[in-house]
Amino acid sequence: MLKRILSFYTRYFAVWVVLCGAIAYLRPGPFAALAPYNKLFFSLTMFGIGAVLEAEDFRRIVQRPVIVLIGTVVQFTIMPFAAFALARLFRLGPEITVGLILTAAAPGAMASNVISYVAKADIAYSVSLTTVSTLLCPVMTPGLTYLLAHSRLEVPFWAMALDVMYMVVTPLLVGFAVRHYFKEKVEKIASIFPAISVTFIIFICSLVIALNRQRLAEVTGMVLVVGVIMNIFGMLGGYWVAAAFRMDERQRRTLSIEGGMQNAGLGTVLALEHFGEKAAMPAAIFVFVCIITGSVMAAVWQRYPVEAE
Repeated sequence: MLKRILSFYTRYFAVWVVLCGAIAYLRPGPFAALAPYNKLFFSLTMFGIGAVLEAEDFRRIVQRPVIVLIGTVVQFTIMPFAAFALARLFRLGPEITVGLILTAAAPGAMASNVISYVAKADIAYSVSLTTVSTLLCPVMTPGLTYLLAHSRLEVPFWAMALDVMYMVVTPLLVGFAVRHYFKEKVEKIASIFPAISVTFIIFICSLVIALNRQRLAEVTGMVLVVGVIMNIFGMLGGYWVAAAFRMDERQRRTLSIEGGMQNAGLGTVLALEHFGEKAAMPAAIFVFVCIITGSVMAAVWQRYPVEAE
């Protein structure tokens, strides 16, 4: 019974994000009061993700290095450079620009694995890409943000890199180690970890809405339009690159999803820590955008399943 409840809760992640975001807008106080624990909550999120990884997930990376390399390059090029171009095109302010680029330069999101499953895509490929991009993000995320945004705002590369190590890679590896050494015990409660991760991501997004309640009316429309364009560009770019390299249809769907879904929760935390509340808004809004577009595409693709080639 508990597993069914947790599965239902995790599967409808997008619904809880919207509901809690609305509550945070109407009653910001309780969310804003927990702001000092933001980094800790995200670390617990990554621990939960690490606890559901297995050694087989890493073996897949070794077995298919070429397509994993292609997918990783897609994740760290198409969206960040699209964010840079869109920020220039729409003449966004420096805080919104750096927040948008930071979000686009984040690694793949845990939610993309769920979306890939629903879309009848290549789950192993999705998990491999999410894992590799997460392990690379201490260098790639602050590096790309510095490269593309430092002319608009000072970007603290090393401080961001250390934060990512603390919040992402370390808890992820600790979670993986706990799963590896205490496998039987962890498997009994494995369904709890995705729910924990979802809970904290929901909180992080709601926190940004609570902190930016007064500014939302001013910038939401523009940021929403830019976020949608960036997301669609990432999904289309991922699919076209996979097609160009003659990947099968399941892998094309996977790379499309991975190309358009970033770990906006991480972008939110880093933006709040290093650039302020306004810079975190593109990341918070992008959570809604990528979940909705990913879910729509998954629903469409689910009607047209394909066999593995």
